[in-house]
Amino acid sequence: MSTHLYLLRHGQTEWSESGRHTGRTDIELTPEGEQQARRAGATLARLRGTDQAPALVLTSPRQRATRTAALAGLEVSATTEDLAEWDYGDYEGITTPQIRERVAGWTVWSHPMPNGETHAEVQERARKVLGEVRKILPGGDVVLVGHGHFSRVLIAAWLGLAPDQGVHFGLDPAGICQLGDERGDPQVRRLNVPAWEV
Repeated sequence: MSTHLYLLRHGQTEWSESGRHTGRTDIELTPEGEQQARRAGATLARLRGTDQAPALVLTSPRQRATRTAALAGLEVSATTEDLAEWDYGDYEGITTPQIRERVAGWTVWSHPMPNGETHAEVQERARKVLGEVRKILPGGDVVLVGHGHFSRVLIAAWLGLAPDQGVHFGLDPAGICQLGDERGDPQVRRLNVPAWEV
């Protein structure tokens, strides 16, 4: 039986819509984000192509992730801080253009986060999560419900790439990524499948 790892990003929030970096802040979904989460559940079910429940469903403890999981119809096995979004430190709640007024050319992928997490720390969390996932995957699909930047680092880690390579993987609100392998080589099977594709 071929099993897969699915990443589901939380639905839209006011901050994700306006481009404000949302790490530790526990912000709720917008009404549109709730609709996205419901549609994402139907999309995920179609992608999985089975009525069998996933072997494991993990979610970030932030309400935007736990609410997305609930609205998507997922029965959460556990929540873990290991799936939390990147800690943006002093850049929490502000946008990239605002940060660039202080630091020219700044991006999450190329610059440090003062008083936040380093690239290496985020990568270590991603590797820890994947270590647990790989133990479970032989017995069934795994679904991780989390956040944009962290999930992109996780995709990079799945492929054995450095954390800054996450820049190459898009993941919109309520977007789904399917990870698997081809004869043992890690593979991105589907990337950023939108919640309206059912």
